[in-house]
Amino acid sequence: MTSIKKFQVTFDCAEPERLARFWCEVLGYVVPPPPEGFATWDDFTRSQPPEQRDSWFACVDPSGVGPRLYFQRVPEGKAAKNRLHLDVRVGTGLVGEERLAALEAECARLVPLGAVHVRTLYDGTDSCIPMQDIEGNEFCID
Repeated sequence: MTSIKKFQVTFDCAEPERLARFWCEVLGYVVPPPPEGFATWDDFTRSQPPEQRDSWFACVDPSGVGPRLYFQRVPEGKAAKNRLHLDVRVGTGLVGEERLAALEAECARLVPLGAVHVRTLYDGTDSCIPMQDIEGNEFCID
């Protein structure tokens, strides 16, 4: 029998903490406690060598069900379309106009956080809203 493994989703980015906090808001995730021996994340950051400061950040599902999200600073910027993206599923079980309304409400919540509404796809029954996060990574409201 195959065992189910835990996994994390890693984002290459320019500003790890900023992007992590954006995704915390999108998904209802939280910043985990700082490493043992540190009262705050700021204390931990100050303990790091200058070249390692602010090089990564993470957030977790408070229920422990969803994967950990890990954000690591990389020197290069985003150059092309993502090969993998997240679908934020807010319309599960809904159809037609009711589904579209739920997706549009979530889109309206995320735009003030810095997300970009790319377009709305709707064929009368099914719908999806492609978006971009604050660093231009594609994701969908589904």
